[in-house]
Amino acid sequence: MNSINRVTLLGHLGKDPVYRVLSGDISTATLYLATSEAYKDPQEQWQQQTEWHTLIVWGKLAAYAHNKLRKGMRVYAEGKLKRRSFEVEGMGRKQVTEIIVDRIFSLDSNRSLNVSEWD
Repeated sequence: MNSINRVTLLGHLGKDPVYRVLSGDISTATLYLATSEAYKDPQEQWQQQTEWHTLIVWGKLAAYAHNKLRKGMRVYAEGKLKRRSFEVEGMGRKQVTEIIVDRIFSLDSNRSLNVSEWD
């Protein structure tokens, strides 16, 4: 039986994309996206809770993010959830959860880019 691993996020970028070109001219960018939720606490006071998400984009999506997206922009992103672990010298094993993005665009513009446009 197949399963679904799909994430849809709408939030604001906390900083400019971090763009890198790896060996073999493969480009990647890391983005930090904040999503917020407002709720009333038991004393009926409005509270806001912010979650931070790490987004990873590749290829043309990375170039798009590098050239068009900036801190503070409202961004829509779709992708899949991916957890990975690695060793940190002197600190042991670390786990991170990231969203591997295949569609992203700024709501400040009308142009989106999909993973199918990589090639």
